Amino acid sequence: LGEVERVALDQQCIFVSGTTVPYDYLVLAPGAVDNYFGHREWARYAPGMKEVEDATLIRSRLLASFESAELENDPTERAAHLSFVIVGGGPTGVELAGAIKELAVDVIPRDFRVADTRRASVILIEAGPRLLAAFEPKSSERAKKQLEGLGVEVWLGRRVTDIFEGGVTVDCETLRSYNVIWCAGVRSSPLVESLGAELGPGGRVKVLPDCSLPGHPNVFVIGDAAFLVDSKT
Repeated sequence: LGEVERVALDQQCIFVSGTTVPYDYLVLAPGAVDNYFGHREWARYAPGMKEVEDATLIRSRLLASFESAELENDPTERAAHLSFVIVGGGPTGVELAGAIKELAVDVIPRDFRVADTRRASVILIEAGPRLLAAFEPKSSERAKKQLEGLGVEVWLGRRVTDIFEGGVTVDCETLRSYNVIWCAGVRSSPLVESLGAELGPGGRVKVLPDCSLPGHPNVFVIGDAAFLVDSKT
């Protein structure tokens, strides 16, 4: 149940909750964290989806918004509770947008009498020119059409410039929403910075073909924390 604070390559040990643990071989797989691109304060209003606790929080906020909409008399506030903004059109954002719309339309409408959850607004915002940028263009277009078929609004080429309590600013347009979810990017765990090694995109450690750290054959970095370029591509 300890938390690794840093790695000391020169001493061949790690610091865990204030104590040192020596190693003969070290495998680092600390995973990734949400990347808010210099706006860490946005995490307070737009949680990500990197841990089970994040998913539980998002689910709780989502269901609470439906309940709040049921009790809200102000149409503007009710619409804000029934508005769901997802930032980032990668696999996580695409899947989440579809899941929320299906929940609102097919699963819970019968549980509410005042708030029409079927009218919930789900907006997926992607700064790039298409969804699922790592996939083939045909897959991107198919995903977009399927989401739009469900009633999801897909905004491409739009950039989030601010996130605040109760809303988000996209370029110069402000959207009211009590459910902004961050799926726009990840970076390696800050732990890898203590290695002092060369970092690649997303703060990932540049490793050799066997995933070892250059100059340290007994230290390996794997998973989302590693940056490995296949020499054959």
